[in-house]
Amino acid sequence: MAEQVILSNNRITATISSRGAELISVKKEGKEKIWIGTPEVWGFHCPVLFPICGGLKDDKYIYGGKEYSLQKHGFARLTDFEVESVGGEKAVFLHRFNEETFKKFPFKYEFRVIYSLNGSELKVEYNVKNLAESEMYFSVGAHEGYYCPNGIEEYSVIFEKPEMLESSILNGNLLEYNTVNVGTNTCELPLKYEYFAADALVFLNLKSKKLSLKNRKTGETVGLEYEGHDFLLLWTKPNANYICLEPWCGCPDFVDSDYDFKNKKGIIKLLGKEETTKAHKILF
Repeated sequence: MAEQVILSNNRITATISSRGAELISVKKEGKEKIWIGTPEVWGFHCPVLFPICGGLKDDKYIYGGKEYSLQKHGFARLTDFEVESVGGEKAVFLHRFNEETFKKFPFKYEFRVIYSLNGSELKVEYNVKNLAESEMYFSVGAHEGYYCPNGIEEYSVIFEKPEMLESSILNGNLLEYNTVNVGTNTCELPLKYEYFAADALVFLNLKSKKLSLKNRKTGETVGLEYEGHDFLLLWTKPNANYICLEPWCGCPDFVDSDYDFKNKKGIIKLLGKEETTKAHKILF
C-alpha cells in the first residue's frame, strides 16, 4: 500500500505518495494548488516520467542489438518507491532496478526523487545513478498538474524572455517536424482549450528557463524554474480544471525514428558508475 509523506513549514504543506514518488497536494494558506486527481477526468496529479518522456515509435526501442518495449512515459509513475528518508522539510524516495525493470530497460540504476521545502518554494530533484561499469541511457521529466478551479482560460503562461512559440505537432504519441505558431515575440501565452484539442503544446526550442502561471483575474501566480531541462510541454484535457506544466529532459520519438535508443533526441548518457541530478523549483 502506498505511503503518504507530508512536508510542511509556515508557508506551504506538500503531500507526496510513495506510489510513483508523486506529489499529490500542495496547500498554501489552506488553498489547494495541485490538481485533485479526479479519476474520471485524469487520475494522476504530478507523475514522474522515467526512464522515458512521451512515447516511443511502436512502443519499442533497440539497444545493444536487442528490442525492448516501454509504454508511454515509462514505468516510474506506476512503481512503488521506498521512502528512503524523511526529515524536517525534505523527503527522499528511492527506486532501484529489479528483475522486472531489467526486462524492459536493461540498465542497473538507482533513481531518487527528492522533495525539499524552502519558504514558499518546493524543489524537486531527480537523481539517477548508474550502478554498472557500462554506459546507461535514459530520459526524465515532470508532468505536474496545477489546479485551475474555474478552468484554464482565465490563466496565462508568462515566460521570462520573449519567445517564438512554435509548438511541434504531435501525430499520436510521435512528433512531426512541422510546427504551429501560438505566439510571436511574446512573453505571454493566454491559455485556450483549443490548443489542446489534439494533445499537448510541445516546445523544443524555448530560450526561457523560468515561467509563471498567472490567473489574470486574481493576479495569483505559481512560478517554475527549470534550468537544465531542454524541453517544455503544456497539456490538459478538454474543459478540465488543470494545466500541466512539464519540463522534460527528453522528448517523444519523431515519426521517422530508427528505434535506436542512443539516437533518441534529448537522451541522457551516463558513463559507468556516473550519476546526475536534474532539478526544478516550484514557487507557490
